[in-house]
Amino acid sequence: MADTEDSPLWATRRLLRAARSASLASSASGQPFASLVTPTCMPNLDVLLFLSDLSEHTRHLRADARCSLLLCGAAASANPQTAPRVSLTGLAEAIEDPAAKARYLAIHPYASLYAEFADFSIWRIRPMAALFVGGFARAVRLRGSELAPDSTAVAAIAAAEADIIAHCNTDHPAALAAIAGGAGAWRMVTADIDGCDLALEDRVIRVHWARPVASPAEIRSELVRLARAAREGGGVTAAS
Repeated sequence: MADTEDSPLWATRRLLRAARSASLASSASGQPFASLVTPTCMPNLDVLLFLSDLSEHTRHLRADARCSLLLCGAAASANPQTAPRVSLTGLAEAIEDPAAKARYLAIHPYASLYAEFADFSIWRIRPMAALFVGGFARAVRLRGSELAPDSTAVAAIAAAEADIIAHCNTDHPAALAAIAGGAGAWRMVTADIDGCDLALEDRVIRVHWARPVASPAEIRSELVRLARAAREGGGVTAAS
C-alpha cells in the first residue's frame, strides 16, 4: 500500500508520530487492563514508552509482551466517533538505549523530572499490525511490514538528523517560529522521513511533511515549502 498523501498508511504513520498520549492495553493472567501512557516513535516507527517498574502495566508487560495501543487524533465534530484513530498491536520489551531515551525526552521534556529515577526504563513496542479508522465506515487493516518506512530512507535521514537540527536551530530560527505558528525561540528537536518536531520549552508540536522524504535535500525542500506557506498565511499541518 503506497504511503501517498491520502492513503490510510500515510494517515496512520502521521497519527502515530504525532500522538502524545495513548491507551495501553496489557494483560494480567488473561484479564485485559487499560492504562494511560505517553508514547513517541523512533525513526523506524518503533513506539517508545517510558515506564516505571512500579506500574501495573509494566508488570503485565514483563509477564506477557503482547500489547495494544489506541491512539486518537482530533474529532471532526462533537461526535468522538469522527476522530481518526489507530489500534496498534505489537510486542513490548525494555531496552537500554541512550539514543531512544534522548528521543523520548525530546518529545516529552517534562519527563526529565524523573528521567534518572532507578525504577523508570525505556520500553520499545515493535508494531505487528494496525487497524486504522478514519471515521464512519473507514477502517483499514495494515500489516507491520506495510507500516514500516523505507529502511534506506530512514538510515539516510537518521545519519543526517543531528546536522539538520543544528543547522535549522542555528541559522533559521525565524523560519521555525513561522512554521510553528507562534512567536518564541522554537527549536527543532527531531527530524525523520515523515516530518519533524518543534519545541518551545515544554510544548512540542509535530509538523508533517507533505509526503515521506528520502534524503536531507528533500527535508530542506519541505522546510522551505512550510516556511513559505506559513508566511503566506496557510498550508502548514502541525499536531500538538
